[in-house]
Amino acid sequence: MIEEQVILVNENDEKIGLMPKMEAHEKALLHRAFSVFVFNDNNELMLQQRAAHKYHSPSLWTNTCCSHQRDGESNIEAGKRRLMEEMGFVTELTEIMSFIYKAPFDNGLTEHEFDHVMIGTYNKEPKINSDEVAGWKWMSLEDVKNDIEVSPEQYTAWFKIIFDKFYQHINITK
Repeated sequence: MIEEQVILVNENDEKIGLMPKMEAHEKALLHRAFSVFVFNDNNELMLQQRAAHKYHSPSLWTNTCCSHQRDGESNIEAGKRRLMEEMGFVTELTEIMSFIYKAPFDNGLTEHEFDHVMIGTYNKEPKINSDEVAGWKWMSLEDVKNDIEVSPEQYTAWFKIIFDKFYQHINITK
């Protein structure tokens, strides 16, 4: 099986090459990524709990889904693909912002990503892929904010960064 490639980018999100995903994380090189936030009609956010066997951040809670774009794939196409792969559904997505972050992990890997944040709406139960996702739940933004303050160790590094930095933007956009 060929290892997934990530798109290496500069600070302007311009493609500068491709690299195997693990190598990019080992070398902490900036690459393109995305984070999807799906809300229901009650303005609750669908959170996912990462599967226990994930190579980093296992069993932690995070946004609805996230991953890396494939070469030639738009941000929206990538978000919809990964929603189906992880959560078992697709919905319309809108990109609302992007930013660069860097988060080192205890296992020696580092996420250094140009992250494109997208939102969508969905009101049914997902059909989670147990290879990727251990569980899911709906939470209000205020409850998520409070829970991150009380139990930050229960959440992924990138989710805390996005939520802290863009809480107001996400709340206003929804």
